[in-house]
Amino acid sequence: MKITLLTLLATMTITGSLLLPASPARADGEQKPDRWAKDMAAFQKRDAATPPPSDALLFVGSSSIRMWDLAASWPDDRTINNGFGGSTLPDAIRHFETLVPPYDARAIIVYSGDNDIKSGDSAAEVVAHFKTLHALIAAAKPGVPVIFIAIKPSTARWNLWPVMKEANEAIAALEGELADFHYADIAAPMLPADGGAPEAKWFKKDGLHLSPAGYAIWTDVVNQTLRRAGVVR
Repeated sequence: MKITLLTLLATMTITGSLLLPASPARADGEQKPDRWAKDMAAFQKRDAATPPPSDALLFVGSSSIRMWDLAASWPDDRTINNGFGGSTLPDAIRHFETLVPPYDARAIIVYSGDNDIKSGDSAAEVVAHFKTLHALIAAAKPGVPVIFIAIKPSTARWNLWPVMKEANEAIAALEGELADFHYADIAAPMLPADGGAPEAKWFKKDGLHLSPAGYAIWTDVVNQTLRRAGVVR
């Protein structure tokens, strides 16, 4: 399967459909140490100590995934948490072989894009990166539903919401175009009717990471999306 994925990446690069920054390099031309090597090693160590469940809900993404108590949200389902804080869609693509193929997943839930836009990526770049990640998932796990959780509005990054909203709308429009893809709109219930910034109650004191109330919204919306995808009843 790894050969297939590498071939897919090469093909997408040639056709121009892959938008992925090169690995960071030092001034002397040598590659910088991989920021996420310890996180990937931790996932592998966890799985070696306790084999991951089969037929699981696999969650991949940044700190909003990493900090989520998935067992509390899905007490009757098997879950796998492959969240690594501060990560972006390109990070998930680079470490795809560790994050997705080893697992027997009945659905793959992705949250990313928040840090991408904070780092300066445009909405178009976020969409292109997501399409690349989706293509990798579709090749490795054909027929498995992929759910993208909308990039969240937050008080800490409210100035970036116009770009986030643009990316969300473009990704939502991919339903029906990308195979087995479903969009989970957590943004709408987090925003007030007047279109202003989200309430502070959805977040921790930093205005960025979710409070229990924020995760309750996410759990409800993701559950609705899983039902729509035929994954849960």
